[in-house]
Amino acid sequence: MASSLDYLEYVLDLLREVNEMMGEFMLYKDGFLFGGVYDNRFLIKKTKSLEGKGLREQIPYPSAKPMFLVDIEDPREIEELLSLAIKDLK
Repeated sequence: MASSLDYLEYVLDLLREVNEMMGEFMLYKDGFLFGGVYDNRFLIKKTKSLEGKGLREQIPYPSAKPMFLVDIEDPREIEELLSLAIKDLK
């Protein structure tokens, strides 16, 4: 069963006093952290197979490594990108 948004909001409220915490959404596939949602941006880890795919680099939060911005809306294209990224992360 997936967690509810209400529960997520509850946990984030509990953590509101924690300094320097990254409180966004992490995304996993096949047990691998491949990206997340940061400040209303869908970002995936930079991997060798994704270089040259025309994706723009973005910094998810200060002091983080650059990631790739996914600004396409075709689920099949996104699945292809994720398949390449996961292959590199294994």
